[in-house]
Amino acid sequence: MGNTCAGPNLAANGFLQSVSAAVWRTRPPEDMLPPPNADGSSSGGNAGSDGAKGSDPPMPVQSTPPETVKITAEVQKAEKSDGNSGKQKTQAVMKRLSSAGLQIDSVLQRKTENLKEIYSLGRKLGQGQFGTTYLCVEKANGKEFACKSIAKRKLTTQEDVEDVRREIQIMHHLAGHPNVISIVGAFEDAVAVHVVMELCVGGELFDRIIQRGHYTERKAADLARVIVGVVEACHSLGVMHRDLKPENFLFINQDEDSPLKTIDFGLSMFFRPGEIFTEVVGSPYYVAPEVLRKHYGPECDVWSAGVIIYILLSGVPPFWDETEQGIFEQVLKGDLDFVSEPWPSISDSAKDLVRKMLVRDPKKRLTAHEVLCEYACFNNMIFSFYFQI
Repeated sequence: MGNTCAGPNLAANGFLQSVSAAVWRTRPPEDMLPPPNADGSSSGGNAGSDGAKGSDPPMPVQSTPPETVKITAEVQKAEKSDGNSGKQKTQAVMKRLSSAGLQIDSVLQRKTENLKEIYSLGRKLGQGQFGTTYLCVEKANGKEFACKSIAKRKLTTQEDVEDVRREIQIMHHLAGHPNVISIVGAFEDAVAVHVVMELCVGGELFDRIIQRGHYTERKAADLARVIVGVVEACHSLGVMHRDLKPENFLFINQDEDSPLKTIDFGLSMFFRPGEIFTEVVGSPYYVAPEVLRKHYGPECDVWSAGVIIYILLSGVPPFWDETEQGIFEQVLKGDLDFVSEPWPSISDSAKDLVRKMLVRDPKKRLTAHEVLCEYACFNNMIFSFYFQI
């Protein structure tokens, strides 16, 4: 399951007012992408160290998206009711909200084997809004995997149930791509749905960006080719990811040249050519402007990939502000900075690629296929066309 952005409110008093700020799940300050310095220069990996004495340091960039908050009709009715105590209202609402995942016969709509007869679950590897990921060891041979266990009680609506089904379906649909996380199997018991996947122990692309500050053009080109290749493969199979960001790319191992895997298809959708989507989803720094305007298609993934490439090259996000509302305004109207460090030392062709991927009009934006096939930066034979190598 992915993350849903609080939708923009195009009100007369400004716009993009959001209620999700109260549920931001912040990273420690040392694990955040640095903002551009107040003087307009980028700081690479050490944000704030060059600021003027006596001035307040800029707020750290929050790159982790808000948790999804779903306000149901039952909750709204309970809040308006004056006839019951707060405790009674909470119990009644929770009873209604917990029914979807637990009351249906099967989330997966099929009988599955017993997970614990095949695998042993070990330490917790991660925690999300809907599920917890554990180390998973196959009993027959000791091979290690990752198992995401999604509590059925947290699937409060039929939409949540459909999201889980679709995520698993899309992972099977994309199976075999070398840079997409491999699904091994899906299991269901009385309390949870369990998705067993290949294990990635090399950490997030986000964390390596934080450690480095930014990448060289050569390494950025290698990673960009992988990221755009995944987008092109998804789109060719009728899938748009809708939540591409460095946190959703994992390295298989700790090696410098470790393979990169795309994860988290919880917000992904199947699409047909020309189909228009209106649901505002994604993560603030990476969300495309047309998503905020509630009229978009698969081109939004190319925008997100362009944002990631900008960050790989410079170490800072292209559209930044201290508030979520401000970030959205920058995404819609802000200018790209190719003047601050380290951009003067980055090739013009690399800047040109980023510009063409971050065109606000999705009809004029490069497609992933055009990036891969028409532009030689992703061609092993002529890498230097776009990136100075």
